Amino acid sequence: MAAVWVPKGSLLVLLCLGSRLLHATDATGQAEKGLPLPHRRFEYKYSFKGPHLVQVDGSVPFWVHSGNAIPSADQIRITPSLKSQRGSVWTKNKSIFEHWEIEVTFRVTGRGRIGADGLAVWFTEGQGLDGPVFGAADNWNGIGIFFDSFDNDAKKNNPAIVVVGNNGKLHYDHQNDGSTQALASCQRDFRNKPYPVRAKIIYYQKTLHVLINNGFTPDKEDYEFCAKVEDMVLPSQGYFGISAATGGLADDHDVLSFLTFQLTEPGKVAPSPDTEIPEKDKEKYQEEFEHFQQELDKKKEEFQKGHPDVEGQITDDFYESVSDRELRQIFEGQNRIHLEIKQLNRQLDMILDEQRRYVSTLSDEISKRGAGVPGQQGQVSLQGLDTVVKTQEEVLRQVGEIRNSMGETLRLASGVQHPGSAGAIYETTQHFNDIKEHLHVVKRDIEHLVQRNMPSNEKPKCPELPPFPSCLSTTHFFIFVAIQTVLFVGYIMYKSQQEAAAKKFF
Repeated sequence: MAAVWVPKGSLLVLLCLGSRLLHATDATGQAEKGLPLPHRRFEYKYSFKGPHLVQVDGSVPFWVHSGNAIPSADQIRITPSLKSQRGSVWTKNKSIFEHWEIEVTFRVTGRGRIGADGLAVWFTEGQGLDGPVFGAADNWNGIGIFFDSFDNDAKKNNPAIVVVGNNGKLHYDHQNDGSTQALASCQRDFRNKPYPVRAKIIYYQKTLHVLINNGFTPDKEDYEFCAKVEDMVLPSQGYFGISAATGGLADDHDVLSFLTFQLTEPGKVAPSPDTEIPEKDKEKYQEEFEHFQQELDKKKEEFQKGHPDVEGQITDDFYESVSDRELRQIFEGQNRIHLEIKQLNRQLDMILDEQRRYVSTLSDEISKRGAGVPGQQGQVSLQGLDTVVKTQEEVLRQVGEIRNSMGETLRLASGVQHPGSAGAIYETTQHFNDIKEHLHVVKRDIEHLVQRNMPSNEKPKCPELPPFPSCLSTTHFFIFVAIQTVLFVGYIMYKSQQEAAAKKFF
């Protein structure tokens, strides 16, 4: 079906220098009229977005690229910044939904102040894989939204965004930048922006809206109104595409994402994905499935002939189920906890043995000094040593409590690790909580023990650094600076003489 337009004027040009911001869900104007908003459904077969955008063979799923387009993991470079380049990407299948919305994220970057030629977003009845209109075919049947970088008509109205429709019979007017055929347009500079530029194109109830995010801020929803075309009838089925071209000047045209949404009017049920597949394609897919199934059966038979020892075994036994994997992860975690607790228990045993040796040594010292130092001074020393001994005994007691707590924690961990029945597995959560409480007790006791046994007046002091030897005296420094200055001035004079001598040849 040919596209028919009945615009309100012969040429609708909307210069949006003072346009207002519109939210994505209110772009169709339904909320302003008090009408319910359409339902949006994402269509992955008509979309692409990084990362992991391309497959191993370099193709983009559900899309075909042509010309100088270069797909990569994060984006598709429609044209590189070389002269006379063309490229495009198109959906492999036609869309059969009546209303749609697309969001295109792209970058147009170049070294020059002026770029060329531009980028175009398409919805056409056929794929325009190659041609003179921004890298796509002319005489298209559908709609094209052109992001024109170069000013062909010298009216200084570029970069601009131009909406041009075609019923398959018109030739694009390159010399006038399509101004004689434009249904709507707006001036926007989309080159060399700090953030990617975003375009939102909505076709709903025979009205086309174009919204632009200029790429000045990272806000993805900072859209501005650009153009609107009413009473537009597009083909019921068509291909989505995006193309670009360069001329005597060149820019990099990179597309980061192309997202397509189906819009359904309120009260209508969106068709299921199965109903959107034509009968011809269904038969083709069914034949491919049967062919792959036969190939799989043949490979199974060949494998069984070559491995008779595994014949009759259930293949599911070779794979780990979700519950088995979770149970294995629990047991592995318990094993790690068990090993950590054992290590901590050994360290506590070492601390306990060391504290016992300290107590024994202090007891011997007390007995010796008590017998050899009579009088008041001996009593004072004896009292100080008694205090130290009591402190060490308290430390021993606390270490013993910590050891008992660690033993209890180890016992609980062992109980969880080796459950005897289904009830033991069911109580795993309670054992985890008990282990957690015991570990908190051990941590608190160790911190208290460290703080108690560290004298407040003894703080570690870092050794002072020795003074660095002076490798350069002041006299040598000034001599070195003077030599550098003389050399620099001499070089400048020599360079000036060389340039003056070179100018004589011109």
